[in-house]
Amino acid sequence: MENTQAKSNPYYSRTDTSKLNVSNEEWKKILAPDLYAIAREAATERAFTGKYNEFDEVGEYYCAVCGNHLFRSTSKFSSSCGWPSFFEADKEGVYYVRDQSYGMDRVEVLCKRCDSHLGHVFDDGPKPTGLRYCMNSISLEFVPDSQK
Repeated sequence: MENTQAKSNPYYSRTDTSKLNVSNEEWKKILAPDLYAIAREAATERAFTGKYNEFDEVGEYYCAVCGNHLFRSTSKFSSSCGWPSFFEADKEGVYYVRDQSYGMDRVEVLCKRCDSHLGHVFDDGPKPTGLRYCMNSISLEFVPDSQK
């Protein structure tokens, strides 16, 4: 699934892993409004509406904002929670922040390269990690192995 927005994003790269320092003002000029709302303002797409919720092709998942590698499809599982779920993330691709918004105590998952919000991680996932990375589809870009 080609990321057509990447063509107009000068910061997008699947090979450059250097940390980005881009203001939200600049991101707002580059990103589509729905992606900006989730990635930069930590909004959430409605459950069961994301393109990767019921999706099981073999390949890699990247940050839709900057192209940073996040997940391998072999770590994706059907959680029935309404969002694409993974039991393991690329350790070089993500970092975590405590999120106490909306009266909840959660762990937010962010892209290590561009600091974009991806979703949250919970400790109710399957083996071997016991984790469930509950991600917003709009924050992800999928590249099938056949296109590598």
